[in-house]
Amino acid sequence: MEVNADIMNTLVIPWAIKIIIALAIFVIGKWIAKAIANFAKKLLRKANQDEMLVKFLGGMLYAVLFIAVVLAAIDQLGVNVTSLMVIISAAGLAIGLALKDSLSNFASGVMIIVFRPFKIGDFISASGVSGVVDEIGMFCTLMHTGDNQRIIVPNSVVFGSTIVNASALATRRIDLTIGISYDDNMGKAKDIILDVLSKDARVLTDPAPVVAVAELADSSVNLVVRPWVNTADYWVARWDIIEAIKNNLDDAGISIPYPQQDVHMHNVA
Repeated sequence: MEVNADIMNTLVIPWAIKIIIALAIFVIGKWIAKAIANFAKKLLRKANQDEMLVKFLGGMLYAVLFIAVVLAAIDQLGVNVTSLMVIISAAGLAIGLALKDSLSNFASGVMIIVFRPFKIGDFISASGVSGVVDEIGMFCTLMHTGDNQRIIVPNSVVFGSTIVNASALATRRIDLTIGISYDDNMGKAKDIILDVLSKDARVLTDPAPVVAVAELADSSVNLVVRPWVNTADYWVARWDIIEAIKNNLDDAGISIPYPQQDVHMHNVA
């Protein structure tokens, strides 16, 4: 009985106390880590940060605190935490080398979320593809095209290429080239086009629209037409303006020539 009592006093009871303390550290530490992460998320939301960035930073903070809690609990059990961290680091290095491409996509996803070159709902062109951004994930960006096709692009490809964001600014300029015949009156054609632009409520007055002679081409005098519109109106306004210019020039008897060549025939004796 004395041997059993000694075992209880020297082995079982101390280990039981260590396990209880380790569990308490884990449970309480986990709760504190979650509370700190949630508090950080609230601060980021009050600062009007992007929700994707809020979730990512909150998740990263919780992961770091959770790992610290686990190591503290393990240390309480008498395990050599230093040796354990060396093993974890070596395993992490091996996994990192095996998942190099995936980690590259992950790192690019972090950069996209932090620097925010575009947001959900923007129309962008990157790495040869164009579409409306539906989701910015940790590994890939999801978009859809105008004809409703799904595009899934790895984040490393998106962030590593030139990104054109057509939705980033409030206004856009419509660039058109309208050709008229050499026989037509350039001043009259310019007045007609300016009148079309002035009657379209979507065309902005500041900056003022520009109509100017751009080129004396082979078959036509090319006029450059550059009105400014709100970004949301760009495509519909562009289509309507082209149609209105064509109809008004036709009504005024001003032709829009097509490429042509003059062929001179010579009789050889």
